[in-house]
Amino acid sequence: MLLLSRPPDQALRHREKEDSQVRCYRSHFSDRMEMRADPDTIATYLDQHEGWFCRCAAPMEVESLDPQAYALTLGRFGNFGFEVEPTIGLRLLPRQDRSYAIETVALPVHDPALAKLYDVDFQANLSLVDDPDSPSDHAQTWVSWTLDLTVWISLPRVITMLPSGLVQSSGDHLLRQIVRQISRRLTWKVQEDFHATHSLACPPRRRAAF
Repeated sequence: MLLLSRPPDQALRHREKEDSQVRCYRSHFSDRMEMRADPDTIATYLDQHEGWFCRCAAPMEVESLDPQAYALTLGRFGNFGFEVEPTIGLRLLPRQDRSYAIETVALPVHDPALAKLYDVDFQANLSLVDDPDSPSDHAQTWVSWTLDLTVWISLPRVITMLPSGLVQSSGDHLLRQIVRQISRRLTWKVQEDFHATHSLACPPRRRAAF
């Protein structure tokens, strides 16, 4: 098992064109979740991320780095027998009007050798949007989000001997699986946590848009 974090000097991403073992995988995702409350109530909840973020990320491991940043261990993933348990640092930036941004932050690297194996760039945005079709008996808001995710990984040489297209497509598929699993889990848990803490009926789970 490899426990990997983003190297502070971002060295790996700059080796992509020089080193055939370094592969880059990029994906863009977007979706939305329904919240049965007005935007101000939801914004107050989201602002207090020190409570809901740790609760909703479970069973993923979360460690607070500072009042706005967390280290998140995503779980174990693998392809072609190469297995990693990635840990990334995320900073939840203060709200701007009705929008939030989440970005990657560097983590302490305990083993310099691991810094040469893995790098990640996570850029997400969330926006609170009034639902014009809200029922007359309660407010309803959509939380729309987008995620641009880029991962650089230094693969074992034996894997890079496989056809390049196969290695790339398999990595892209694995990346989509990771994001689908994590984002859907977080979406559902945030929905459930918000409505439970506000004594509201939670909307039914909807199928992910990706």
